[in-house]
Amino acid sequence: MIVSLNWLKQLTDIDIPIKDLATLIGARLVEIEDVVDLGVKYKNVIIVKVISAEKLKDSDHLSVVKIDDGGITQDVERDDQGYIQVVCGAPNIKTDQFVVWLPPKSIVPETYNSTEPFVLSSRKLRGVMSNGMIASARELDLFDEHDGILELDVNVAKPGTPFATVYELNDCLLDIENKSLTHRPDCFGIIGFAREVAAIQDKKFKTPDWLLNLEPDLNDLSDKNMNLSVAIDDSSLSDRYQAIVMSGVDASKKSPLQVQTYLARVGIRPINAVVDVTNYLMLLTGQPLHAFDYDKLVAVAGDKPDIHVRAGYKDEKLELLDGRIINLTTEDIVIAAGKTAIGLAGAMGGANTEIDNNTKNIIIESATFNLYNLRSTQMRHGIFSEAITRFTKGQPADLTAPVLAAAVHLMSKWSGAICASNVAEAYPVNQTLPIIEFTANLINNILGSEFDVDNIINILENVEFKIEREGETIKATVPYWRADIHIVEDIAEEIGRLTGFDNINPTLPRRNFVAVRPTEFDDFRKKLRKILVRAGANEVLTHSFVHNDILQKANQDSNNSYRIANSISPSLQYYRQTLTPSLLNLVNSNIRQGYENFALFEINKSHKKQDGMTNENVPVESEMLALTIANKNTKSGASYYQAKKFLDYLCKTVGLSVTYKPVKPEMNEPLSAPFEYRRSAIICDRATESQIGIVGEYRKSVTKGFKLPEYVAGFEIDVCQLFDACRDLSKSYKPLSRYPVSYRDICLQVSNDVNFNQIINNIEDTLDSIDLETEISPVDIYQAKDNMVKNITIRIKLFAYDHTLTSDEVAEVINKVVDSAVVKINAKVI
Repeated sequence: MIVSLNWLKQLTDIDIPIKDLATLIGARLVEIEDVVDLGVKYKNVIIVKVISAEKLKDSDHLSVVKIDDGGITQDVERDDQGYIQVVCGAPNIKTDQFVVWLPPKSIVPETYNSTEPFVLSSRKLRGVMSNGMIASARELDLFDEHDGILELDVNVAKPGTPFATVYELNDCLLDIENKSLTHRPDCFGIIGFAREVAAIQDKKFKTPDWLLNLEPDLNDLSDKNMNLSVAIDDSSLSDRYQAIVMSGVDASKKSPLQVQTYLARVGIRPINAVVDVTNYLMLLTGQPLHAFDYDKLVAVAGDKPDIHVRAGYKDEKLELLDGRIINLTTEDIVIAAGKTAIGLAGAMGGANTEIDNNTKNIIIESATFNLYNLRSTQMRHGIFSEAITRFTKGQPADLTAPVLAAAVHLMSKWSGAICASNVAEAYPVNQTLPIIEFTANLINNILGSEFDVDNIINILENVEFKIEREGETIKATVPYWRADIHIVEDIAEEIGRLTGFDNINPTLPRRNFVAVRPTEFDDFRKKLRKILVRAGANEVLTHSFVHNDILQKANQDSNNSYRIANSISPSLQYYRQTLTPSLLNLVNSNIRQGYENFALFEINKSHKKQDGMTNENVPVESEMLALTIANKNTKSGASYYQAKKFLDYLCKTVGLSVTYKPVKPEMNEPLSAPFEYRRSAIICDRATESQIGIVGEYRKSVTKGFKLPEYVAGFEIDVCQLFDACRDLSKSYKPLSRYPVSYRDICLQVSNDVNFNQIINNIEDTLDSIDLETEISPVDIYQAKDNMVKNITIRIKLFAYDHTLTSDEVAEVINKVVDSAVVKINAKVI
């Protein structure tokens, strides 16, 4: 954002050097990236009067011009009357004009900052001597208009007056880094910025009376011969919408050149009086305006001047002023004439109501819109105009009326238009000004300062807070343009900022500092990380917010996700329900980087609407752990077992015994949504049978959506439930046995409807009753094609801490396992 120093000086006194001012603003308001001396490029550029302009012989466009510079230019050839000769090719040159002349040896302003500045001289053109040049707006580096010379709209009494003096171009431009002003919409207008500049110099500021008149009466100015109605269909989209019709507009008229120069120096291209009025007031007040062609709007609405503020329809199309045709969504706010969209609210008007040279009647819009919707619109459609930049900061509804009144006045003055209707208004959300009570002692306790009551009142009155004092109590009424002030801490921050936080004497706190000891849960999470890293997995950290596309690819319903109203990016609009989609979104990119076989894991929080809110009215958080394995080169085998291997190692290391249960087809939880239920299992604590998570392979649609390899699987578990299960375990250390280990393999033939987990559970239940140390692991699964049975081989590890097992002891254990399998799962030993 560019701020003109001269424009600030029109509103407040500035009596310190620009360097000191920039430092002060940087310390107490906003960072200044650069200070540009605008006037240096206009050195020696003067205003002259055209005495005569005669066509050059044998030329179809050149004229020989005699100009009067008041005799101030040295070392230039003059005629007997003291006039200077210039050859000019502009078609609009004529006698008695006041124009801008660049003398010999001066630099053309347009080229001033280029690598090769163009220095003028005296030279012959078509055999006629020409001294310097008469400049166009583009050559003066004002704006891009090169159809002819710049015709001045002031009659200078004395030719030779410096151009920069008359048009206040001896100026400095402050290049503002405005990201830190996101909460301050008032500072996006010159008036608001000047108020802050006055306050940080400890000077009182007076807002212009017209901007404080929140209920201006424009109806007396209206001929009332045109109708207009407005409506806000959804009050969450707009706090206030005002519009008025003006007739007799001459769209070919220009705004005053002084105004054009101020627009141009801060980066706005002057166009015509109508557009310049809206831009000028936007820069002055921070309130964007828009103008529609009234007759085009009525035609679009079916001969009824009816404006609606509504949400866009899905796949609704709108052609913008820049020629683009965009697809609207229900997140966009549109201005509609009848049922037809005519503008993208706060961002850009539609081509179907564009003002052109044939426009005679216009509608001026002054409104506020939901800043969160507009931030989404801004990113989705790539519109970063000056208007939407201000709307996304949250303009106050009270600002619309005085700015609309000022627009009517200037439109009448600059374009010859007159009011043709009453003000049409929709105001569903009426604003009230907050009143904050506090004492000087409270402010000093917050800041560590020593302000007295009079100091505080003076500081706040400088920025136009209305103050009432009752003894030691101060009541501050917040101005309507300060939507960022809500509580006494905001008042304290305001006082500290305006006087300079660096002026507060730093003192050490008087309380003791004790380092925060990690909780048992923190240590547990740290332990989980170490275990998985030791197992060969790689930890990642992803955003807690995801795009709707990721939820859809993971087969999750976005309606179960909290939506971020003010998301910083369209790709970060929703809270994630689980961690798995975030991991899956990283698999393909890692494979493309050359990593063909890897495991990724993350321990982080997730949020689901179905979990509800806490007693503090914030979403319930779930601490989750997710892991995904992928292998680009493996085409065969079940990836489920690779993921389960990581899980079993994790559970074994923390000392937890788990069991696996089938996933029911009708299960439709966010946790299970990405997983293929036929090739997945529910993870349960074996002792309590409480569900901890899920492990398995992913659905074909998920694999396709995330462009995953064939060999991919993973698991996701609730860390809190895992922690609770492990906390109840007895913590007893057992050293390695000094005695030999015995291994036995058992091959069981079972029916197809008996799953692997049933066999494992049966064997574990049997081994639990034996006073020996045991471990079991799968060896293989074999099933012939179209066979109704399958062979599953299990390896059992046996050992004791106090003796070497005999063959009879081992045989007894194996017999018990076999007998139980035969009886309970109808198995047959092969």
